[in-house]
Amino acid sequence: MAGRLLFLLSIVGLSCASSLPQTTVHPKDLPIQHGKFQGRITNGNAATEGQVPYIVGVSLNANGNWWWCGGSIIGNTWILTAAHCTVDANEAILYYGSTNFNQPSLRHTVGRENLIVHPEYRGGDHDISLIRTLHVDFYSLISEIELPSMDDRYNSFANSMAQASGWGAIYDGSNVVEDLRVVELKVISVSECQAYYGSSIATDNILCVETPEGKSTCHGDSGGPLVSEETGKLIGVTSFVSSFGCQAGGPAGFTRVTNYLEWIKEETGIYY
Repeated sequence: MAGRLLFLLSIVGLSCASSLPQTTVHPKDLPIQHGKFQGRITNGNAATEGQVPYIVGVSLNANGNWWWCGGSIIGNTWILTAAHCTVDANEAILYYGSTNFNQPSLRHTVGRENLIVHPEYRGGDHDISLIRTLHVDFYSLISEIELPSMDDRYNSFANSMAQASGWGAIYDGSNVVEDLRVVELKVISVSECQAYYGSSIATDNILCVETPEGKSTCHGDSGGPLVSEETGKLIGVTSFVSSFGCQAGGPAGFTRVTNYLEWIKEETGIYY
């Protein structure tokens, strides 16, 4: 998969939470080399076969312009991803059950009518989207990830460990790499994230993680999963990184899934 990426929207809101608040960018919009989409989590580890059966690669298209994101299987006919991935797309090609994205176990294409962007998304907050798919049977390489229960709606997850995964860049500006990677990251409090980005970016709908030693989500990881290592449930959807780059040390931001459980239930009937 290669193609030219659309440069869509960067989040540039500031607030007085910090004297020098930083700006952010969606990982899919970071610069690339030679017109190719990038692939790999920075400084993570290679995923083993079946380690992340709930992830899908998502190749999106608008009038011949292609970009790459990730998504999470939350039901036999549903994928959860980021709104900034799907909002301008006309179609999406879904890659199931692969560690190497060139060798998926299954591939489906869906049209614009199956891309459901959160109604309050305007290019920043509420960065969450659903993709309706054909029915997919589950087995060892393709399976769903559970959402948090309604009882977890007020869980901050601060100071807990979580695993991100995706086909995003292995370092700032790197070219495509084909194999899925995973990285373990520590969730920080909203106030810590606001101290870096300000409250207009790090809202209560955002969950942030530390990015020590250059470990982070990066270009190509947008929309992918952040899974609690304690509960094994999906708590975040990859949304943004520092505009200075994936390895700059700024917190990485994820859409907080617990804030959207009611919306997901209304659209899909899925809840716990």
